[in-house]
Amino acid sequence: MQRKLIRPDLSEVKEKITREAKEKEAAKKKMTPPTDTHAENYYFLKQMNKRTPMAVVMADGERVEGYIEWYDRNCFKLNREGAPNLLIYKRQVKYLYKLEQEGKQPEAGENNNSRKTR
Repeated sequence: MQRKLIRPDLSEVKEKITREAKEKEAAKKKMTPPTDTHAENYYFLKQMNKRTPMAVVMADGERVEGYIEWYDRNCFKLNREGAPNLLIYKRQVKYLYKLEQEGKQPEAGENNNSRKTR
């Protein structure tokens, strides 16, 4: 009596592996971009290291000046000369800018891109 060698059908296994690989590749393509670019961290660290004089305009319009001593996710500490230091919540800040740029800020209604023609 001769024994018959039984070999499994590998085509099913190969199909399953290729299907899983395609699903993984499709999942990689559909990944959403990261929500945090770390640009804010880079900006705060740069200003902290240089001790850049900053102006902070609050949501209510009040303006305070100083340099940023430290920061975290929700707030930062503004160190001021001749005045108490402030712990400012980021959600209360309308915008902030370097005091060096103060003279370069465009006035309201002024358009720097327009040129006069002769």
